[in-house]
Amino acid sequence: MSNQPGLRVVPPSGTDPEGDDVRLDRAFFALSDPIRRSILERLDGRALLVSELAAPFDVSLQAVSRHIQVLVRAGLVQQERSGRISRCSLDVGPLLDAAVWLNRYSKYWQAQFEVLAATLAELPPPPKTRRKRR
Repeated sequence: MSNQPGLRVVPPSGTDPEGDDVRLDRAFFALSDPIRRSILERLDGRALLVSELAAPFDVSLQAVSRHIQVLVRAGLVQQERSGRISRCSLDVGPLLDAAVWLNRYSKYWQAQFEVLAATLAELPPPPKTRRKRR
């Protein structure tokens, strides 16, 4: 990190910027697939068996299991195994991290809304239409 040989800059204790980037990458990758997003929606507020998660999808149980593993690696799903039974539950921590990261850019979106509102305010009012009498 430093240009001086033998000198290494260590981030403050409790911070791991490279780890944060990796976690965000995993979360956004996991969220990029519609099946994985649907799995997360189904897990909202409840724990489900893998077979229950797989039921509504038109893909194999093995394919759903692979999707679940992506979610587990991203930290979005916790999996508890008891023998051959696997129960999954939602962990929203990485979603909060992703939302915080996205929220940093909300000032740009807000600026665009303000420009749109100003533009709309400058437009002349629409002409009044006359109703035909019958």
